[in-house]
Amino acid sequence: MPELKITNAHLERDAYLYVRQSTPRQVLENTESTQRQYALRERAVALGWPFERVHIIDCDLGKTGSQAAGRDGFQQLVSEVALGKAGMIMGLEVSRLARNCADWHRLMELCEIASTLILDEDGLYDPATFNDKLLLGLKGELSQAELHFLKARMRGGVLNKARRGELEMRPPIGMVYLPDGSLGIDPDREIQSAIRLVFDTFERTGSAMQTVRYFHEQDLRFPRRIRAGERKGELFWGPAEPTRITQILHNPRYAGAFVYGRTRTRRKPDGKSVSRKVPREEWQFLIRDVHPGYISWDRFEANQKRLAENILAFSMRRLGPPREGPALLQGRVLCGLCGERMGVHYWREKEKIEISYVCQEASVHRGSKVCQRVPGSVVDRAVSDLLLELVQPLILEVALAVEQEVKARCAETDALRRQQVERARYEAELARRRYMSVDPGNRLVAGSLEAEWNEKLRAHAAAQEDYERHTEQQRRLSEEEVRQKVLSLATDFPRIWNDPELEARERKRMLRLLIEDVTLIKADQITAHVRLRGGATRTLTVNRPLPMARIRKTKPEVVVQIDALLNEYCDREVAEILNQRGHRTWQNQPYTLKKIERIRRVYHLKSRFSRLREQGLLTAKEMSKTLGVCETTVHEWARSGSLRRIDCYTHGNSLYEPLRGTTIIKGRGGRRALQPTFTATNSEQGAI
Repeated sequence: MPELKITNAHLERDAYLYVRQSTPRQVLENTESTQRQYALRERAVALGWPFERVHIIDCDLGKTGSQAAGRDGFQQLVSEVALGKAGMIMGLEVSRLARNCADWHRLMELCEIASTLILDEDGLYDPATFNDKLLLGLKGELSQAELHFLKARMRGGVLNKARRGELEMRPPIGMVYLPDGSLGIDPDREIQSAIRLVFDTFERTGSAMQTVRYFHEQDLRFPRRIRAGERKGELFWGPAEPTRITQILHNPRYAGAFVYGRTRTRRKPDGKSVSRKVPREEWQFLIRDVHPGYISWDRFEANQKRLAENILAFSMRRLGPPREGPALLQGRVLCGLCGERMGVHYWREKEKIEISYVCQEASVHRGSKVCQRVPGSVVDRAVSDLLLELVQPLILEVALAVEQEVKARCAETDALRRQQVERARYEAELARRRYMSVDPGNRLVAGSLEAEWNEKLRAHAAAQEDYERHTEQQRRLSEEEVRQKVLSLATDFPRIWNDPELEARERKRMLRLLIEDVTLIKADQITAHVRLRGGATRTLTVNRPLPMARIRKTKPEVVVQIDALLNEYCDREVAEILNQRGHRTWQNQPYTLKKIERIRRVYHLKSRFSRLREQGLLTAKEMSKTLGVCETTVHEWARSGSLRRIDCYTHGNSLYEPLRGTTIIKGRGGRRALQPTFTATNSEQGAI
């Protein structure tokens, strides 16, 4: 008898009734089951508990019992049992309390320790007794197995419909379910234009971020549907976001395909779920051409390939979209030694950005040395010359293609802005009809509707003004500037290509129209094997750039001239003569006194002073000792021209030529002077 298991110790504590339904739909539709659960309160009163001490916990209505996480009512029930406040807990059946064996056995263990009874529709159980505990454990296993069977049945039905491509799932923006149940393109033409513009812009730019940037630059809005809350299902227009654009580009449903199983969901220990995307080969179902789409499947495959190439992997960029860097062959260079794709390395040297192409796949993956590092400036220059050579016959065709692309782009943006104006006009008209149909006596409603009408009118006026402003800008651009650019492209492509104001991204985009890839091999010379679109190849050979030490080295012929000039001139005069002859340093700067001194030290050239000393010239001090006069007298004789002085301009030194055939005589006042001494020849002596 159940009454035999109930003691005064149980009755002194409270009884707790736990009420739960698995889903909100069951709460609304399965009302009979909910009433049966609430009716257990009468069973507790019949067993001896006062009505006011039978507590009902029903805050978990509409929550699944597969886990304890997120069920505040179940957590409260466990707490009351652990604190010893519960004499008995009740549930219509074990599945109402828990459908997870771990949670169920943990609750039974607490009830056993706290001497708490468990009541369901079938009877009363004491977890402290073996038979009751065994029966409760069996019921818990059956409850969990029942949940498994329920999920398996529903899962089987879902997979069966997915196998036929008929499973209804939440459609992406731009796709809707039609009245006949099939999935089709959204009839809203503004949404269609926005989605198509995404695919067209990505095909033109090759980058999802560039697509987002184009929407922002053109001030275009992008649609999305609100998925939750009071405004669920409403259409919202806002700025384009990178994540949303990327999702659209990766979604195969825009290519008319049905796909199921692109993600896998697992539950974490804290009860939360986490999803991860799986590769295409692990998708469960993929059926092509099930419904209309915005693009073809081949175009979708090309987009996926381009997106995969844009992904950063191991700090190296694969074949990605054109970027802002000046490297012309970015993403198109292959290593001629190992066959891997080479990356780009930039660094700044003397206010100039230098480039090199580096093959570091082995270094990244296996810790080996860098395979090869090729200077980028000489290779880019050679490929640029090749491109100019190839493009000459195709200049006119390229110009026409540019003109058509500009016109198509203007038409796309103009149509989308015109549809935005049309939507704003419709919303303003709808607000007007609402205001006109309201009872004038209902001032509260009329005031709100009038304010809404005024707001829609302002939005329509702003959209119209924005449309007219952009239309005028595009008209001027398409009529004059674009025409001039196209004509200049057709007549002077080399000037356009070499224009420093042309963005590096545009230059790379033009190059990719003709060149597939370039394979580099660095040896005594750099060999570049260029593979053109269509399979044709060209081989270029360029000299390796000289090292900086050799570039900065003075030319041998200049050193020879400096050595010869030092026999007759000082350092400053040598610098002036070299500048007059048109010689310049490696930095294209004129020579100076300090530069000549440095060249003498580096090449061990004797200075003008040393060369004159070797010829026997004396300093002022040495000359004064030789002549027996003071240095002041030597300087005076040099100024008067009696002594020959040669200025060296090196440390302020001057040298004097020794006297030959000259005597010193005393003049008036004891002053000394120089007088030439004549030696008579034989003929002169005979005459005397």
